[in-house]
Amino acid sequence: MNRLFIVIGLLLVLAGCASNVKLDEAPVEDKSGSAPQLASAPAPATSAVSTIRANNLPTMDPGPTGVSKVIYFDYDSFVIKAESQPVIEAHARYLRADKNRRVAIEGHADERGGREYNLALGQKRSESVRKALGLLGVADSQLEAVSFGKEKPSDPGHDEAAWSKNRRAEIAYR
Repeated sequence: MNRLFIVIGLLLVLAGCASNVKLDEAPVEDKSGSAPQLASAPAPATSAVSTIRANNLPTMDPGPTGVSKVIYFDYDSFVIKAESQPVIEAHARYLRADKNRRVAIEGHADERGGREYNLALGQKRSESVRKALGLLGVADSQLEAVSFGKEKPSDPGHDEAAWSKNRRAEIAYR
């Protein structure tokens, strides 16, 4: 008998949660007072919006000048090459100079391999750069390691030249 009351109680609760609002037929009200414009209407010929260069923004902290923000890796590897060591050292000096600077180290992989594998490899690449910066005296609170796997290629090509550009870790200042 108790089970019957429990079942009836659950059915009443579920019935109370039901909604009869049809989401596909949501009413739209035009309060602008003007006739709606067609989507294919030509755009105005001139624009009052001026373009700006992101490199010239005064609040942007681009990192050390003249130093690459990209560290490249060999195929299926997260070992930092000797040729990338000066780049990492320059970023470490720059970050140690101001403890308020923050970076995200974004790990990437080429298109070969599965999605999960490449996400893991990209994470290992970003972590290896994070550890190298930490060993050079950069506070761990200034560093964030993330992975994009193969989702954001630098070069969309499908050959070794493109793949070598996509096996990377990028240092992005925040």
